[in-house]
Amino acid sequence: MPSDARNSALHVQPGVAPTPSVNSQLRPRPRQTRTAEEYVAGIQHGDRGVLSQAITLVESTHPAHQALAQEVLAALPPAAASLRVGVTGVPGVGKSTFLDALGTFLTEKGHGVAVLAIDPSSTRTKGSILGDKTRMDRLAADPNAFIRPSPTAGSLGGVARRTRETIRLCEAAGFDVIFVETVGVGQSETTVHSMVDFFLLLALAGAGDELQGIKRGIMEMADALVINKADGDNRTAARRAKAQYRSALRLFPPTASGWTPEVATCSALTGEGMPEVWSLIERYRQETQASGYFAAHRREQARYWLRQAIEHHLHTRFFSDPAVQAQLPGLEQAVVEGTVSPFVAAQRLVEERAAKDAGGQHPSEV
Repeated sequence: MPSDARNSALHVQPGVAPTPSVNSQLRPRPRQTRTAEEYVAGIQHGDRGVLSQAITLVESTHPAHQALAQEVLAALPPAAASLRVGVTGVPGVGKSTFLDALGTFLTEKGHGVAVLAIDPSSTRTKGSILGDKTRMDRLAADPNAFIRPSPTAGSLGGVARRTRETIRLCEAAGFDVIFVETVGVGQSETTVHSMVDFFLLLALAGAGDELQGIKRGIMEMADALVINKADGDNRTAARRAKAQYRSALRLFPPTASGWTPEVATCSALTGEGMPEVWSLIERYRQETQASGYFAAHRREQARYWLRQAIEHHLHTRFFSDPAVQAQLPGLEQAVVEGTVSPFVAAQRLVEERAAKDAGGQHPSEV
């Protein structure tokens, strides 16, 4: 066997030098920073990029971002008249397709439409599908529309607060119809109801089964119930479901607004029924504005969100306190072991935190 390594079967011929995975000529783009005044100016001029960045600020948990976001919100002038509509329904009812059809109908009539879609997130990975734009293909390409998915990330209170602030930003950008699409029929509906003017419940034909899957509380919150997918061979079933839902709604007590909830049918696939749905929503606005309920309802919502903001700030301040962070693990362990009751442990933490605010003296020492 030849001893020359070049004749060995194990000899590796020199190849081409590997190409760098990153372009050496590429320089990272510096992150664009804006002042509150620049954000306000961009939002009022309808700049979608600035609006998206402002919403990102609102959604951020970084203290500096939150401070800037609140500065932007405070500097925005009062928004023009708008209508906020919550849309919910059981999974598979076609909420996104419905909003694509209704939103497109409205932009063709000259409205500016914003869709804020609260997207389901994994409680384990915190991941989110954020697929609403793929189901709103017409609206996503419409220059008079804006779609913003927001992952819940397991924090309903957090996404609710951010959604309310995002509504404010979208109204300042000139969108006069704001849709808030919820995850589905569940806990989030009560929160969304507290930030919209009109609450619309989407349903499917087959009311006997569907009524079992919808909580009574959500039915009572609805200002209108719209049966989707009322097309083709499903028309007869949709008409039958409409009569069944009407009968069910008659059993509910009168609404605070004085409005009698109505039932309608539509097809998000063909667009049939969209003018009637919008006419129904417009009629609700006209009647409640004339009665004074519309403005009174918004004032009550503002009062509610003031209290929610206070609770949020107190909660954040309490749990970020170093003394609380130091004592909480030990108290939690004592509670788990049963040596201290949860109420006594909570009272101890609260009293010590209050004593610190009062000057460092424990209440028992006063």
